[in-house]
Amino acid sequence: MVGYGCTTCIGNSGPLPDVIEKGIEENDLVAAAVLSGNRNFEGRIHSHVKASYLASPPLVVAYALAGTVDIDLTTHPLGQDQDGNDVYLKDIWPTSDEINELIANNIDADMFRKNYGEVFDGSKEWNAISSADSQLYPWDEGSTYIKNPPFFDGMTMEPEGIPDIEGARILGLFGDSITTDHISPAGNIDPNSPAGKYLQERGVMEADFNSYGSRRGNDAVMTRGTLPISVSKTK
Repeated sequence: MVGYGCTTCIGNSGPLPDVIEKGIEENDLVAAAVLSGNRNFEGRIHSHVKASYLASPPLVVAYALAGTVDIDLTTHPLGQDQDGNDVYLKDIWPTSDEINELIANNIDADMFRKNYGEVFDGSKEWNAISSADSQLYPWDEGSTYIKNPPFFDGMTMEPEGIPDIEGARILGLFGDSITTDHISPAGNIDPNSPAGKYLQERGVMEADFNSYGSRRGNDAVMTRGTLPISVSKTK
């Protein structure tokens, strides 16, 4: 396990080496990835990776060892061992007995009781974080993560009726294979994009951009990332 939550799914597994990114850009390559996450959107796990294949964790390891997706794992070796002998998928695939033995020796109900029993206690690091003694959130005008959105202006405790929508225009007309990322990306922020430039204008270094998903509390970042030209399939 390299992480949990939105790690690889959202591109938080880390950047590609510069030489690989350069090769993809200069040769207009369709780079591929194999992951055990829950989404295979184009550009989801990395803006330079257009093809993503979902597989079980053991198959992710197998394709990583092979170093390519252009391979038949049932007939071609993943590589060679220290003696030069071919190693196939069947040689490293665990048996049901091996898996059951590992589970029996390493996982029990007490692990879950302990962790979930203390879930609301928090760690010492979490409990050490200072917060304002207020029932209302103290907006920080300088924050690039959480910003008071304009639709809060004039909002009352009792919601008004829903008005009719008149004179609305089409924002986008799409074909097939459209994902949420084509409309509003959640992954890495391109430094040359409107959102990237917005952050740089406010003193945020590229290394600290984080992702669209982490900055969804800032409407100014998210609106600038809507319908990105790099991945949008608007007709």
